[in-house]
Amino acid sequence: MCAITGMVSSEIGGADIERVKFLNKALSHRGPDGEGIWVDPSGIAIFGHRRLAILDLSADAKQPMISSDGKYVISYNGEIYNFCELQSQLENKGYSFRTKSDTEVILASWQAWGEKMLDRFNGMWSLAIWDIENRKLFLSRDRFGVKPLFYYCDKNSITFSSELYPLKNSVFPKPEYDKAIIGRLLVDPFSVEASISTLFKNIHRLLPGHCAVWKSGKMEIKRWWRTTDHLISVPSNWNDREEKFRELFFDSIRIRMRSDVPIGTCLSGGFDSTAVASTMLRMATESQRTRGATVWRHAFVATFPGKDNDERPQAEEASAYVGITPTVVEIRDENALENIEQILGGFDDVYIGLPSAIWMLYRELRRENVLVTLDGHGADELMGAYRSEAAGIGYQLRKLFGSLFSRGGSTRRMADILRRFALAAGDCCYLREGWQSVGNPLDLVGIGDPLPKEWGLMNRHLYHMFHATVLPTILRNYDRLSMAHGIEVRMPFMDWRLVSYVMSLPDSCKSNNDYTKVIARRSLHGIMPESIRTMKKKVGFNSPMPSWLNGPLSEWVLNVMSGHVSNYDDIVDTPRILAQINRLTSQKRWDWRSAGRLWPYIQLRWNMKNNI
Repeated sequence: MCAITGMVSSEIGGADIERVKFLNKALSHRGPDGEGIWVDPSGIAIFGHRRLAILDLSADAKQPMISSDGKYVISYNGEIYNFCELQSQLENKGYSFRTKSDTEVILASWQAWGEKMLDRFNGMWSLAIWDIENRKLFLSRDRFGVKPLFYYCDKNSITFSSELYPLKNSVFPKPEYDKAIIGRLLVDPFSVEASISTLFKNIHRLLPGHCAVWKSGKMEIKRWWRTTDHLISVPSNWNDREEKFRELFFDSIRIRMRSDVPIGTCLSGGFDSTAVASTMLRMATESQRTRGATVWRHAFVATFPGKDNDERPQAEEASAYVGITPTVVEIRDENALENIEQILGGFDDVYIGLPSAIWMLYRELRRENVLVTLDGHGADELMGAYRSEAAGIGYQLRKLFGSLFSRGGSTRRMADILRRFALAAGDCCYLREGWQSVGNPLDLVGIGDPLPKEWGLMNRHLYHMFHATVLPTILRNYDRLSMAHGIEVRMPFMDWRLVSYVMSLPDSCKSNNDYTKVIARRSLHGIMPESIRTMKKKVGFNSPMPSWLNGPLSEWVLNVMSGHVSNYDDIVDTPRILAQINRLTSQKRWDWRSAGRLWPYIQLRWNMKNNI
């Protein structure tokens, strides 16, 4: 897990080494274990890298790395979990290896299979490969976009980076804010991340499941992965369905325990994280036979004393089941302002809440020298969650929007219109020009994919959440918050084999009258604590925003909203939103709904005010 940077020009000597050095320095938090820069002899290409050493800790595995035949150079961020199996296949084809890293396996895979190597990878990645002889740049992201990749193009060059703000600050003139994208992000914070668009004009993201070739100033992008192309025939009876799920989930855990540094897990006490930790216990011995970590009994628990989202009792029960004494991170009201400038400055975008709790949890992993964590992300969007809201109109509207969005075209626009009416009715849109400044819905990954006719509303809704809205935004959050401390997060529920299998199952395997995640709950009977396996309550892992905004954050928010910020005030009706903030604060009426709606406006203003 690392940071990748680089610049390629269509002109001899046109690549700017100072730009790459700037990016490397700005991304040092992602790779605290080393830095590398490679310059093409012609000066046409420069690759940079910041290293977080997880596999093969020796200097031999540093990047950028040159292939054995001297034809290719790679800068890579991520992990290929099945690299041991791929290495064996490549050795049978005559390839030899001088390191024990997955990076060298990628280079050999490129030599052996070219672009088709992507289909063989089981992992998370963003990578850049430079073809020295043909002067051609290849870029790729993993299937579901766990690892980020941004790029900026002018007529003669391309610059790429693992994060948005460092890239924006590395080029001149600095890109302008994109007002239409900002407007859409403020009214729907989950509607942008799965598009090519960012907060800034001319800076784009390579989409999940996409790759690109840049040569002589021309960029060709194509989609190499679409989940609906990889659905499978599933067993007809429940016993076989459960056995298949266990087989895939267990193997996903096994290969994700491969590490040359200590690993652990973050335990919320909910079903997802407990399932991961409990299965790690089952797979520890087997994983150690194939590069599995020998030190793995670490659990980190965030607790919110006195708050309604505190799950410490369940997390401690899960830890005891696995035989671990957890490291507990207490998060109280007095922590609301702790490191707030640093947290927001490195966050790279805006969200519906201040992510201090997650940031502090990963900081504790770094302090304890546990550099890899296996967490439960993706399970909610894969198999269903949020049942506590099922009786509410908000939940039903989201299901309706999910169904409409999955059908594409005019129905997507209808969903957008319905959302506009809902926000207007709730007095939740504070754009100066109203919805006129938002524009049409963006093209999101997965929207418009042909879905099986037999799919019910649940499967359609989850497919949309997984690929296009909720999960891409969550993945961005956890990448920035973990990598702020140089921590690698692995996500067993997002193994592509498991995703393809679960998405092939009917709605009844995801949700019934009693539970969501039915297939996982039934499959893991006897593997995890029964009280947690059958628990129906869903608690989100978020900072306690209502109490913080009603108390310790109130003065900070008013300071952020004070003064004149031209870029912001041109977009947002600042007097109106400030009046609403004052009302909520003076009456101490902040709740989860108002916090989620107004915090993106507050965070964006902080960003613009601090010119990050």
